[in-house]
Amino acid sequence: MAHETATLAAYVADLKYSDIPPEVLERAKVLTLDFLGSTIRARRDAESTPSLMKMLEALALDGKGEATVFGDTKTWTPAVAALLNGALGHSLDFDDTHADSSLHPSAPVVPAAFAVGEMVGASGRDVLTAIVAGYEVCCRLGNALDPTSHYARGFHPTATAGTYGAAAAAAKLFGLSKEQIVSAFGVSGSQAAGSLQFLVNGAWNKRYQVGAAAMNGVIAATLARNDFIGSSEAVEGKHGLLVGYSDDAHPDKAVAGLGSTYETLKIGVKPYPSCRYTHAAIDALIAMRREHNLTPDQIRKVEIGLHRNGITLTGDAATKRHPTSVVGGQFSMFFTGAIALDQGHFGWDDYDRLGDAAIDALADKFDVVQDDRLEVGRTHPFGARVSITTDDGTHERLYADPSGEPTSFPDAKAMQQKFLTLARPVLDKRADQLADAILTLERFDRVEKATQLGRQ
Repeated sequence: MAHETATLAAYVADLKYSDIPPEVLERAKVLTLDFLGSTIRARRDAESTPSLMKMLEALALDGKGEATVFGDTKTWTPAVAALLNGALGHSLDFDDTHADSSLHPSAPVVPAAFAVGEMVGASGRDVLTAIVAGYEVCCRLGNALDPTSHYARGFHPTATAGTYGAAAAAAKLFGLSKEQIVSAFGVSGSQAAGSLQFLVNGAWNKRYQVGAAAMNGVIAATLARNDFIGSSEAVEGKHGLLVGYSDDAHPDKAVAGLGSTYETLKIGVKPYPSCRYTHAAIDALIAMRREHNLTPDQIRKVEIGLHRNGITLTGDAATKRHPTSVVGGQFSMFFTGAIALDQGHFGWDDYDRLGDAAIDALADKFDVVQDDRLEVGRTHPFGARVSITTDDGTHERLYADPSGEPTSFPDAKAMQQKFLTLARPVLDKRADQLADAILTLERFDRVEKATQLGRQ
């Protein structure tokens, strides 16, 4: 071990806006905008949102504060705002992904940064710096955990590594010292929790535990700010994150190239509101449908080859073939693939087709199998092989990467349009104002001048 906790803490403490390359800052703004689109739409549309609100009311946690919950009409206390923005932003499963660590960086990091940024009167530059710090910490810890091993142990990396990323963002905005950030990471180690058991019945745990990661990061940093002593070596220690949460950890990946290689630039965005492991197959199915003029009645068999992580999350025929909940659909290669093949596109509103007899019948023609070509010699596991058999023969495609990865990252216009499609039904014309504000966040001397545009 090489003192990874202290090394990451020093990086966060020392990071300056001027240290961050312009392309990294630009990417952070676009990723933030992308995340907020999902947050705003989920405040209105996600079926789990009313339960969250009722819980907060029942526990008297719904008091007024100064922090923004995007798409909401009131302001909240910082910790609760982080919880809600994190849970909402992850509810549509439309938020960004970091392929190597197989986690969603913005979901825990951005809510923590905005909550604390508003709390301390931070500038837009301060918040952007904190977001980059949070991205770097959670992505690197996800890499070090090894997602295949982490998944095998039943953990959800966005909620586990994400707690540390949220703590890093909050700590940066509080201006904590290296020693205080070590303590914040120590508290994070006691709070990092997220189970994949939600896959069994399409439970809403997935959304809540990511919001909890954002909130717990804020709490950890606030404790450290007030001289709370957290455990040392929370990453590499005898009972630390890498030992307790993985059977194949790679500690060196937590700090490799720190400060020169930016994991932020390796974060991809989603064209479809479903698990990232379904996306390469969806891309292929839509392309093959168009190229061969396929209709559902022509299809005899569809075989989808995925990495074993994709099988774990989306490919179990016994539980995934005919999902009945939105979360179940988001993690079903059968449902998402059938939608794509049936209509040639897939969006948030298509979850209205859960239980549709035509989609279920098409899903019955799908098999999902592990494909070793997607495992050997690859840096990340998001590819897919698709074979479609018709009466005229078999068509096959291998997509090494889904669209939206760094090599095919959408341009600014496309990213803004995705945001506006999600946000306009909730914010109307203010959606355009918010988009402009986030994409010029560095110009704001106080971040709340931008975030207040996200209130309904």
